[in-house]
Amino acid sequence: MKTLMSSDTKLTKDEECELVESTKYRGMIGNLLYLMESRPDIMFSVCLCARFQKAPKTSHLEGVKRIFRYIKGTTHLRLWYPKGTGIETVVYAESDHAGDYIDRKSTSGICTFVGCCLTSWFSKKQTALAISTTEAEYVSAGKACQQALWMKKALIDYDVRLDDVPIMCDNKGAIDLSKNSVQHSRTKHIKIRHHFIRDNVQKGHVSIEKVTSVDNIADILTKPLKRESFNHLRLGLGMMEYIP
Repeated sequence: MKTLMSSDTKLTKDEECELVESTKYRGMIGNLLYLMESRPDIMFSVCLCARFQKAPKTSHLEGVKRIFRYIKGTTHLRLWYPKGTGIETVVYAESDHAGDYIDRKSTSGICTFVGCCLTSWFSKKQTALAISTTEAEYVSAGKACQQALWMKKALIDYDVRLDDVPIMCDNKGAIDLSKNSVQHSRTKHIKIRHHFIRDNVQKGHVSIEKVTSVDNIADILTKPLKRESFNHLRLGLGMMEYIP
């Protein structure tokens, strides 16, 4: 398979389909979770299928089998870590608002680069229900801020000190909210812990910048994509063809 999932895939509890053996399904998910540590391109699809381990159905099993077919056709891909890369650090943040078709919660995707090398990545469903795209993106930006601050502290051990780490976001509302010190009435429902990004922007620890949606690499960690977009963002992750 050329992609992990069709761009219009909608996995749900699917009460009409038959149950499958949960032990086999969990074993397949476990293998994929292990592989995910070196294959960030499969992360979203694996995490999505992993949500149905309690009562997997045939539709979920088909989704997992497609992931294996994709892996079989892309065994030549590796993460590329070239020599002599710089230490400029940048974090990409993205979310898929209400992307979960069961509870309508959003999915956050974060990836961190040092130079052109991917150093950390994750895809995770948000714990609270976001009522707007801006809120969902703002929560993701807050997670990205945590990653940026962690990376700054980690690099100090190597005597590398960064002034500020740019966080790339494609939502203007979330960017404006992170730079505005005034609590608007429409944002009062957002938990206080998500507003610490604003404090770190004001202190100069991080900066939040605009990136076009097509070039937001973290988008590959939040939703199924069409083949062209998927291949473009996979290359952005640093997934290259390995030639022994």
